[in-house]
Amino acid sequence: DMLYEADNCKSKTEFIEKAIRFYCGYLLNKDSVAAEYAATQITAITEGIVKGTEQRLSRALFKVAVELGAVSHMLAAVHEIDDDTMIKLRTMCTDEVKRINGIINFEKAVRYQRN
Repeated sequence: DMLYEADNCKSKTEFIEKAIRFYCGYLLNKDSVAAEYAATQITAITEGIVKGTEQRLSRALFKVAVELGAVSHMLAAVHEIDDDTMIKLRTMCTDEVKRINGIINFEKAVRYQRN
């Protein structure tokens, strides 16, 4: 009971299936088929890791986009910025993000705006 939960299996059946696959791989390891077994297992593990990372990044980006949208609307509500200034600001920000590789420093932005 402890082992299947520690292995993050949703059921005992899933744990038993994984154990059987592992044992079959162990038996195949004695033959030339081992490389095929290992490649399949590595592929499955890698795909799982990539999918999990992809999901976490997607959720994080969604949250950032929501916050950025809220900040943008608040700024737009309190400041009257003409279209020309807005276009220049977007161009400046695009160039800056490219130059600094996306690592934005708030203190540097404040100093820039004060000048």
